[in-house]
Amino acid sequence: MPARIVSAALIATTFSLSPAFAANQTVPASAEGQIEFNAPSGNIGCIYMPKGGTSTYQPRDGGPELSCSRVEPSYVTVILGPNGPATLIKNPGEQGCCSDVTKLQYGNSWSKGPFSCQSSTKGLSCSGSNGHGFFLSKAKATAK
Repeated sequence: MPARIVSAALIATTFSLSPAFAANQTVPASAEGQIEFNAPSGNIGCIYMPKGGTSTYQPRDGGPELSCSRVEPSYVTVILGPNGPATLIKNPGEQGCCSDVTKLQYGNSWSKGPFSCQSSTKGLSCSGSNGHGFFLSKAKATAK
C-alpha cells in the first residue's frame, strides 16, 4: 500500500476518534423546566429558570432567567433576564454554587429560550436574544 494512502487513512481515523468541537450540548431539565449546568472547572455554575419560574422560585420579571455564579477568586453572580442588561452582583450574600450537575464541556454551547452560552478554557460567555450578556472566568466577571 503506498505511503500516501496509509497517511490518509491514519489522518481520517484520527479525526473520526476526536471529539466534536462546538457542539450544542443538551442539558436535562427538571420536571418544572429548571436546568442546571457547570463549567468543567467546577468554578462556575448556572441555573436556567423557565418563564413563570418554578414552585420554589419566580424570576423578578416573570422570566425566563439565566443566573450564573463564579466561586473563585471571589464569589459573584450574574443574572440575565429577557429584557435589559445582565446584572452583576459582586457580593450576592448566598454562596451555594456548583453542585454535581451536567458539565458544559469546553468548546460546547448550550441554548434554551432566549439564552445561549459558550464554554471555553478561557471562561463562560452567555448572551440573550436582546443583545445583552455576560462573561465569567476566574480572572474576569463582566456584564452588558
